[in-house]
Amino acid sequence: MSMHTQELFEFVANATLEKVFPLFGAEMERVWAQGWDPQFVWPRQAADCEGMVFQLAHDGRTATWINTVFDYEARRIQYVCVLPDIVATVITVQLAPRSDSTFVTVRYERTALSDQAGDIVRDMARHDSMAGPEWAAQINRYLAGAM
Repeated sequence: MSMHTQELFEFVANATLEKVFPLFGAEMERVWAQGWDPQFVWPRQAADCEGMVFQLAHDGRTATWINTVFDYEARRIQYVCVLPDIVATVITVQLAPRSDSTFVTVRYERTALSDQAGDIVRDMARHDSMAGPEWAAQINRYLAGAM
């Protein structure tokens, strides 16, 4: 049976929902996430929207990402990412306004696409479980400079 993991982390982004929400789009994430360089398949002209498809290099392979939810009203963003023969990942970001800040919850669900990929997925999940402080530092550093 293939391995499946679920990891969740939370942090506070030091800006309003209106400023924070767009930063979780694939194009806008470039401004705060070091090394993030999506190559858009659709729309061809990079734009953050529901249904966007992009690719990222990952350890000598190409991962394909699809945005399944980009809903400001629901304060929810979701991506499905497939690294062929290795892992299928669902990433869900839920945002909650807190006066002048935004509470961010990120859930990673990973499924190994083969029994041989179990150790890779386990290592990815371990990294996911520790990613909250890194995300918080990067996004809040950007927000401090942008305000």
